[in-house]
This record gives sequence, structure tokens and C-alpha cells, in this order.
Amino acid sequence: MDLNQLTSQIIKAAINVHRELGPGLLESVYQACMEIELENMRLKVESEVGLPVFYHGYKITEEGFRLDLLVEDQVIIELKSVEQVQPVHKKQLLTYLRLANKPLGLLINFNQTMLKEGITRIINTPTHTEITEVSEFSVNSNE
Repeated sequence: MDLNQLTSQIIKAAINVHRELGPGLLESVYQACMEIELENMRLKVESEVGLPVFYHGYKITEEGFRLDLLVEDQVIIELKSVEQVQPVHKKQLLTYLRLANKPLGLLINFNQTMLKEGITRIINTPTHTEITEVSEFSVNSNE
């Protein structure tokens, strides 16, 4: 499955969770539900994945950060339930992508009336970083 197909599946899972629960709950609730939804789609999903930090070849910490979800060992999902996503949230996900050497991340803010307005796709490449609001893409949903 290529990254576009994979992110499409992840977004569908998020929309399913959002339709069922609505906005305003704790991130931990959405995380548990996303894990169930993704597993039901037969996707490999890991929760609370420890991310070590290295500096000049030295391991600074074994688990300096925790990834909310890692799907198919390729896509990092950072979940939020906040009034508004801040630039620091996007930078945080980009840093996770770089530290973990993963190609793509999704920042999903469940505290939105229309979930697609709360999804940001971040691509990590060596020479270029692309941050795109998912609502700019066509997502096959009624939401």
C-alpha cells in the first residue's frame, strides 16, 4: 500500500471515530479508538511508541518522546483535542518525523465540528518539508 492509500485509510478511520464520538473528548480516548479502528482495517498500528534522541552519535535518552500512533511503520499520527492547532504542534510532528526518519505524518485535531478541517499532512523529505491542510484535498466522506 502506498503512502497516499495509507493516509486515506487513516483519515477514514479518524472520520469514523469522530462521527461516533464527536468533538471535545480527551486525546487518550481518541487514541484508543483510533487504534481499534485501524486494527479493524487490518493495519499494523503501534501506540505510545518510544522515540530515542541522539545528538552527535550519543544517545541522549531512550524514550525522549512518545509517538501517539505509528501506522505500518511509516506514518506517525499525532492526535490533539484542542481549540486550535498551533504552529508548535506542526513543528513537533515534523521533529518526530525527522528523529524517527519517517516519511509522513498526520496531525489530527478531533476538537473540530468538521474533522477534515482539523487534519494536517506533513511530508518529511531531506530537502523539502511540505505541510498541507487535508481539507485542501478531496476526502471521500460526508464530513
